Amino acid sequence: MATKVDDVAKLDFSAEMSEWIEAFDDVVAADWENGAELVEALRRRAREAGVPTPSDVTTPYRNTIPQHDEVPYPGDRHLERRVESLIRWNAMAMVHRQNKKDPGIGGHISTYSSLATLLEVGYNHFFHATHGDEPGDFVFFQGHASPGVYARAFLEGRISQEQVENYRHELRGKPGLSSYPHPWLMPEFWSFPTVSMGLGPLNAIYQARFMRYLENRGLLKATQRKVWAYIGDGETDEPEALGSQLTLASREKLDNLIFVVNCNLQRLDGPVRGNGKIINELEAAFRGTGWNVIKVIWGSGWDDLLARDHSGMLLKRMEECVDGEYQAFKAKDGAYVRREFFGKYPETAALVADWTDEQIFSLQRGGLDPQKVYNAYKRAVEHKGGPTVILAKTIKGYGLGSAQARNATHQEKKMTDDALSAFRSRFEIPIPDKAAQDGSPYRPPENSPEIQYMKERRQELGGFMPIRNGKLKGFVAPELSAFKEALEGSKGRAVSTTMGFVSMLRNLMKDEKVGKLVVPIIPDEARTFGMESIIRQVGIYASQGQLYKPHDVDMLLYYREAKDGQILEEGITEAGAMASMTAAGTAYANYGVPTIPFFTYYSMFGFQRVGDLIWAFADARGKGFLMGGTAGRTTLLGEGLQHQDGHSTLVASTVPTCATYDPAYVYEVAVIVQDGIRRMYQEGEDRFYYIMIYNEDYPMPEMPQGVEEGIIKGIYKVKPAEGKKATVQLFGSGSILGEAIRAQGILAEKYGVQADVWSVTSYNELRRDALAVERWNRLHPGEKEKTPYIVNALGKAEGPIVAASDFMKALPDQLSPWLGNRLVTLGTDGFGRSDNREHLRRHFEINAESIVTAALSRLARDGKFDMKKAQKAFADLEVDVNKADPARA
Repeated sequence: MATKVDDVAKLDFSAEMSEWIEAFDDVVAADWENGAELVEALRRRAREAGVPTPSDVTTPYRNTIPQHDEVPYPGDRHLERRVESLIRWNAMAMVHRQNKKDPGIGGHISTYSSLATLLEVGYNHFFHATHGDEPGDFVFFQGHASPGVYARAFLEGRISQEQVENYRHELRGKPGLSSYPHPWLMPEFWSFPTVSMGLGPLNAIYQARFMRYLENRGLLKATQRKVWAYIGDGETDEPEALGSQLTLASREKLDNLIFVVNCNLQRLDGPVRGNGKIINELEAAFRGTGWNVIKVIWGSGWDDLLARDHSGMLLKRMEECVDGEYQAFKAKDGAYVRREFFGKYPETAALVADWTDEQIFSLQRGGLDPQKVYNAYKRAVEHKGGPTVILAKTIKGYGLGSAQARNATHQEKKMTDDALSAFRSRFEIPIPDKAAQDGSPYRPPENSPEIQYMKERRQELGGFMPIRNGKLKGFVAPELSAFKEALEGSKGRAVSTTMGFVSMLRNLMKDEKVGKLVVPIIPDEARTFGMESIIRQVGIYASQGQLYKPHDVDMLLYYREAKDGQILEEGITEAGAMASMTAAGTAYANYGVPTIPFFTYYSMFGFQRVGDLIWAFADARGKGFLMGGTAGRTTLLGEGLQHQDGHSTLVASTVPTCATYDPAYVYEVAVIVQDGIRRMYQEGEDRFYYIMIYNEDYPMPEMPQGVEEGIIKGIYKVKPAEGKKATVQLFGSGSILGEAIRAQGILAEKYGVQADVWSVTSYNELRRDALAVERWNRLHPGEKEKTPYIVNALGKAEGPIVAASDFMKALPDQLSPWLGNRLVTLGTDGFGRSDNREHLRRHFEINAESIVTAALSRLARDGKFDMKKAQKAFADLEVDVNKADPARA
């Protein structure tokens, strides 16, 4: 009897469940977003009632948007297909042509072949070049797809045939095209360097966040502009692509951000996830961090099959296949797909029993179907409250014949004559065999329907893309007098250059003209650098304002967050902070808003940690200031090996547009910052600055008269010898200048040796000047030789030169070609140690005593000082001649 009752109960519950499902279907049919809200409400109620609610991070392996929820495609599908075909041809042809006549010149044809539809739907219907008088959308293109972007610009008439024919030929006296998106090389075309994989996604997220920052601070009018980032599925292996910044995008509710992941299932050498599914993996990662995920897996040809799949076996087959199999399905033929995919189960085989092999093979993937792509894009731009990622399944090498979907397709640079002819026929390019085999570019007449259509679509969307406007107008830098406090010194009070900089920054943000343009950027180190007063003054940017009452609100310098806050406090992420630096440092070109970023961070965690991002920043013609806090290998008390920086100035010298300075005094910092703002923003120079600031306190002198040029050029005499003419020259940089001045006193008082002391603010700038002069002299043998600034500055100064800094010896060694054997270098080669400054400087042999003995040793070898007295000086000054070399210890 109990069994019958249980059975009845089950039947009743089953009927009730069917009614619930039917009601839910009605809600979804009316509005799918209401359906999503209902599911979330039920989940929340179940949790409140203590009912376990398993949360799936992946959904079935089919399109997110069902066919019945799609809207009709709004464009002319025939003309758009013709345009796309022409672009496909020209993209492939420019790479093939170059490699045929210039073997090994490179280029890629497979990435764009998979991406073409995804880009063209965007170009024709979604990418706004402008929003009225305001800036439009931003597109971060897949770097390897650049031939396709050039090919479209060629059809639009923005790039000439000569440029297409000189792709990757930039040094032959004719207009050419750079290999990848490089704003440095094509400053009116590209905006974002993206081919160093992983940097595009990272920069796109912080660009979207910076856009909101500008809007919330009233520096930019709010519009519906979007940031589109096109990413390869293999690219997501890079930590920068899928790091903690994904949570930033959802946390900040960046519904102005759209990722499009081109899931062609292949990276450079083979499958991205041969034994699994990259789309499932990415869906889990993005859904788990709060993104809106839209999957575009299957083309329209699959809709009927899925509708007829009453057994569910087709979806089962789709879900059990791994990407290595899906790659093979498109690398082979229809008979193979019939046998290996549909043939596994009788139910799936029956679905295509009356289909030809050609029909089976023509089943398209969703990322190659404009109807599916359009609906995904439409839903993405309409989504509110958070970022969207579109996972679009495509085919790498689509349309490239035998190269399609094969492991080596990324390395394909040219095609056989037969393959070229087949490509031409497939995409209906009206050129003869010879032109096809030569890879000749083709552009229809200006009045052709294809050209007119694509231009009309771009006009409707505000103009051509990509495009960059890097011109600055009307910016006036503050005069040096605006930094009066820094120029007057500390009046005997011991302060650090870091504290002097913070005070300078605080005053600069009060400036009526440029104050609002200053963007302080900190990776969770504001208190380390003494910036509490700035937090109180301008606040930390928080897109939602401060939703809590800080525990220290009753204190003067409490932790203040605000929707219009000026500081970007990025948390513990140098990469994220550098991405914000990039957004702010290129805002003059992207938004017409000349923001001035000051990114302050541990110098040790600068160039070596985010060097790739800094190189891309230079490529993007970024402007602003990197402030290397707690600089040097001996000024940071106790922190030791991992924190003490003795080499970032050298690494910075490798970046052509980076001006690196190591100032000792606050007035030097002021002169450099003021001149930098003037040169970058008023004069429009494409450069940025890396400035060392120290945490060591000592009195800051008032700026002497007439030293500004020397500070900027890299050297000036800061303390001449007293009395007799100097017989030795002491170079000091940063906080080690104080050791050089102390050494000057010891030399004079104990050994009767007079020395001049020079502040070397930039070895890198002195070397660049000397190299430029040397080149000019080499190229103009018939004209009077010019003299490098370092030689002119020294003039008739006599004797050996002892150069000491808190950085590696290679830094001053850069000047050896122009200083000959006069130069003796002392530096901090080797790993750091945990101790105080006195012991660290003795260890690295850069203290005053080491400078003195180095000078006496050299003078003795030159026959200008008694050798025995020089040897005795080592013992007198407690310089251990037998200790281990710190560079190797």
